[in-house]
Parts: sequence; structure tokens; C-alpha cells
Amino acid sequence: MGPFSVAALAIIGVFTIAALKEYNKHKGRVELDELVSVKAELEKLRERVATLEKLVTDKSYQLKDEIDKL
Repeated sequence: MGPFSVAALAIIGVFTIAALKEYNKHKGRVELDELVSVKAELEKLRERVATLEKLVTDKSYQLKDEIDKL
């Protein structure tokens, strides 16, 4: 292996490491964005479940359900 081959391999190695660092940084940002959207959706679903719980535990709903069963 000559000096030019060693220099070429070193340059290729430096560019490869830089590219991998950028890829990992970008991948982390995408995962963070996805995490934020999932958390927002989870909060909306919690609010919907709370509303449904209020409806189901309401006495008028229970009375309606009992009338429908008859």
C-alpha cells in the first residue's frame, strides 16, 4: 500500500464518520418529532376517555340503558 492509498482511505474514513454522525443526528430529530405527535394524540385520547366515562356514569344514561333493556 502506497502513501496515496493510505491518504485516500483516511479521507474516505473521515467522510464516512461525518456522514454517520449527521445521519444519527437527523434520525434523533425524526424520532423526537414522532414522540411529540404521539404524546399529543395520547392526550386527546385521554380527554375522550374521560368524557366517555362521564357519560357512562351519568344517572340519566344508566336510566336510559335500563329502560332499553326492558
